[in-house]
Amino acid sequence: MLDALLREAARAGATLESGCRVLDVTPSPDGGFLVTAATGVIRASAVVLATGGQSLPKSGSDGAGFAMAKRLGHTIVEPTPALAPLLLSDEDIHRELSGVSQDVELAVWIDGVIDIRLRGAMLWTHFGASGPVALNASRHWLRAQLTSRSAALTVSFRPTQQFDQVDDEWTRLASAHPRSSVQTILGTMMPASAAAVLLRRLAIDGTAALAHFPRDDRRRLSRALVEWPLRVTGTRGYNFAEATAGGVALTEIDPSTMESRVCPGLYLVGEMLDVDGRIGGFNFQWAWSTGYVAGRALGGLH
Repeated sequence: MLDALLREAARAGATLESGCRVLDVTPSPDGGFLVTAATGVIRASAVVLATGGQSLPKSGSDGAGFAMAKRLGHTIVEPTPALAPLLLSDEDIHRELSGVSQDVELAVWIDGVIDIRLRGAMLWTHFGASGPVALNASRHWLRAQLTSRSAALTVSFRPTQQFDQVDDEWTRLASAHPRSSVQTILGTMMPASAAAVLLRRLAIDGTAALAHFPRDDRRRLSRALVEWPLRVTGTRGYNFAEATAGGVALTEIDPSTMESRVCPGLYLVGEMLDVDGRIGGFNFQWAWSTGYVAGRALGGLH
């Protein structure tokens, strides 16, 4: 991908200045911009801010672009990490399951109501939870925290099923396999290690035959399977986030050209803007698409 971009830049006659960090962009008194770089000042008739957000700052996306845009008059919607692994309380079950992956459904609760359900693979880690579904959930949890709303997460180990359905399933299984143990059957629903941890945390005797599975224990297990609380304490932050939420307010951008409505001649693309998407290439596509639109506008092709 990098080679393709470099070949196209060379074909178009673009000059690439590497090792030349831009420190500021200011309007020039006689029109255009003055781009202050570590190696000097560059005059430009137009500037595209494509500096990224704040995720993976070691790559150069350290938020400097937001500061430049703000100095040029733009409103910055407060950024947060997006698509970041979740940190869980030490009291949670992640340390006992580190390295185990499961297909689960996460429910993001905002102010006591389920705001969104997300299904996918989740990886238990020594610090909490990762994997696609945990990264996606982090976007919603962090934005709620930013607005001082109450946010919580629960995990369902039986995606798409409700409590009553799971409870009825246990009843049917007891009739069909009365001599099978609770732990054996639970091990067919989820990884055996996860089944053992769940039963231990619930203080349920996994060796009990289904025919003798107490009703109260059965219902507690059914509830745990569809609504196990995850005590999220935070995320691993920008150093591990795959994207940044927040950025320049979209109302201040002309979507047909990506040109600033606040500072003519300034174009903003990618994670500079207040757009973020779920995992799966959507953030890459946003960066490429907005860059394409800005490039065509600068070339007089829009």
